Amino acid sequence: VQLQASGGGLVQAGGSLRLSCAASGIRFILANTVGWYRQTPGKQRELVATITSSGADYVDSVKGRSTISIDNSQNTVSLQMSSLKSEDTAVYYCNARQGYDDFWGQGTQVTVSS
Repeated sequence: VQLQASGGGLVQAGGSLRLSCAASGIRFILANTVGWYRQTPGKQRELVATITSSGADYVDSVKGRSTISIDNSQNTVSLQMSSLKSEDTAVYYCNARQGYDDFWGQGTQVTVSS
């Protein structure tokens, strides 16, 4: 199983960004949970958004300005973020959980300049 994240970069505060994660060896639509996490230096990895067959959930700090979605035809999971803030700066990781297995992408850097 491989997850490949992309879409990070440098964006101005207030701007938007779309992160994407492509998978091989696993179908996102069949995973128990698919999500995006983020991590800054010296801090624990933080859950940003998850999506399951029951729906999507978000950490409070991104609610209302982020959308996680799965494109089953492309087998990708995306995270659309808008109204970006400096505190959104982090390395973002995609994740898929299936049974007892936990799969991670390599991370993509998002830097929000104020």
